[in-house]
Amino acid sequence: MTNTHTAAAASSAQVIEGLAVPRGRFPHYRRAGDFIYVSGTSSRRADNSFVGVEVDGFGTTALDIEAQTRAVIENMRAILQQAGADLSDVVEISSFLVNMNDFGGYNRVYAEYFDEQGPARTTVAVHQLPHPHLLIEIKAVAYKPQAQKSELEKGASR
Repeated sequence: MTNTHTAAAASSAQVIEGLAVPRGRFPHYRRAGDFIYVSGTSSRRADNSFVGVEVDGFGTTALDIEAQTRAVIENMRAILQQAGADLSDVVEISSFLVNMNDFGGYNRVYAEYFDEQGPARTTVAVHQLPHPHLLIEIKAVAYKPQAQKSELEKGASR
């Protein structure tokens, strides 16, 4: 195995089939050695609809921070699983809320997934997100050591 091949294995990026396609030219995640960087994730589904959004017959829109937060975290879980990790491997989270009045609902759902032993966290208010129905976006960093090379692979790389 060459050093180039080893470097490629240690660093990879992926757009995951079956999830919402990123709204730009970036991957759902990028692995750099033992770290997995999850791009900003929303409640958007693969069909471009959003969890936590209801529009009535008059066009009145109701947005639900708790439903959106849950969907974002579940979308992150799906991304991490594709990278060989899980939510328990997350070491840092940055959350972006359009309205800090939603902090309570966001925090309630967040506490269903993480506690004081979980990831370091920063939550900030932002003016807007890429779609007017989005109340929240989260990005994360996970630490998941890659499998150790087998003795056979080690011998081949010498």
